[in-house]
Formats: sequence, C-alpha cells, structure tokens
Amino acid sequence: MILSTTFEVNGRSIAAHLGLARGNVVRSRFFGRDIIAGIRMVIGGEIHEYTKLLAESREQALDRMIENARVMGADAVIGVRMDATDAGRGLATEVLAYGTAVKLA
Repeated sequence: MILSTTFEVNGRSIAAHLGLARGNVVRSRFFGRDIIAGIRMVIGGEIHEYTKLLAESREQALDRMIENARVMGADAVIGVRMDATDAGRGLATEVLAYGTAVKLA
C-alpha cells in the first residue's frame, strides 16, 4: 500500500477517489509503567515508557487504516494524517490515522 502525506502519488495518476480510510486505537497506560514514568518526570529527560507506547499505537493505527483502505480496493492512501486525543480523563489515549483511499491508474 502506498501512503502519502501529499494529495498525489509522484509519477502516478489517480483514477478514482474511494473515500475516507481510517484506523484508530485506544490504549491505556499500565500502572507499573506509570510509576517509572512519574519518577522520570521528576528527574527529567525522555519518558521512554510513553515514547514506546505511543510509537506502537501509531503503528497499529496505520496498520488498521491500511487494512480499511484494502477492503475498499485502494492502491494508495493520500493526504495521510495522524491525531492523538486524550480519552477517559487522561487514563487512555486515542491515536487516529486517516486519509483518502484512492485507486491509481
């Protein structure tokens, strides 16, 4: 699957716009991970536990978006964007990947 943050695929023309492709995941934090992260917040520096959690969440959201586009018969997703939102009063985070599914000529 070709993914592009622009609204075109270099060297290819778009034959059809198939609609919105999206994938999301809602992840909660783990209590043990929160204790370690809290200590790092006091000391300072990167919070590796949350960095890893969000990186995994982004990949899962992208994978789900790609699967959604495949079901639609797409060859590519253009205008790909990602968003993250606090869900459940800070106890969880939603990561959303979305774009326009297209069929290439």
